[in-house]
Amino acid sequence: MTIASAFAENGKRAALMPYLMGGYPSIEESLAAGLAAADGGADLIELGIPFSDPLADGPVIHAAGTAALAAGVTPHGVLGLCEQIAVRVPVVLMVYANIVLTAGASSFALKAASAGASGLIVPDLPHDEAGEVRAACDAEGLALVPLVAPTTTPERIAAIGADARGFVYVVSLTGTTGERDEIQEGLAQTVERVRASTDVPVAVGFGISTPEQARSVAELADGVIVGSRVVRAAGEGGAGAVGSVVRELAAALRD
Repeated sequence: MTIASAFAENGKRAALMPYLMGGYPSIEESLAAGLAAADGGADLIELGIPFSDPLADGPVIHAAGTAALAAGVTPHGVLGLCEQIAVRVPVVLMVYANIVLTAGASSFALKAASAGASGLIVPDLPHDEAGEVRAACDAEGLALVPLVAPTTTPERIAAIGADARGFVYVVSLTGTTGERDEIQEGLAQTVERVRASTDVPVAVGFGISTPEQARSVAELADGVIVGSRVVRAAGEGGAGAVGSVVRELAAALRD
């Protein structure tokens, strides 16, 4: 299954993309959580590679990444997870630029593609500096998924949308990831501006944690990304808890 087919053939109002931190709470439990998410109705999985300075991550995901690093989890280990999960559902790797550039853009793209990844999200890679990584991803059939924030200007949205691969990740709020009580005002306008700029689907993440919020976002966007709530479940109850959370979210998107 490809990213495009995951958006087109999911049987839901919008594609569901849970985020999991690779190697948290352990490599084995992380694999079980990924497979449980696939069983629970995930259409894609965003799989994080832990990094020491995760600028976009809120406290839950930051803590999970710190724990994974302390346990010795490496990018190579997460690529091994990707290879096993990608048999079931498309995997998009969330990876910070330092990891990609240290390995070399072409080398990292080759390794990711060989592990079955469908794309990369590099949250700290500015659009203006993404050409080398985008070309490396294109060469290996990977989608370099760009991000758009509420503060992104219309001119920049147009440029990002024109270069987008896979889907555009709309950040629903200013700040880091984390569970929020409500969806930020103005999201609908941001999604519409992005949709007008690109031919690929538009997915929304940051701050979405409940089935009700997921259903609300699905009225606006083509995809719903849920991170901190799923990572918290992985830490509190392992694969069983992840499967339960994903099933609830998937059911809300089918109602």
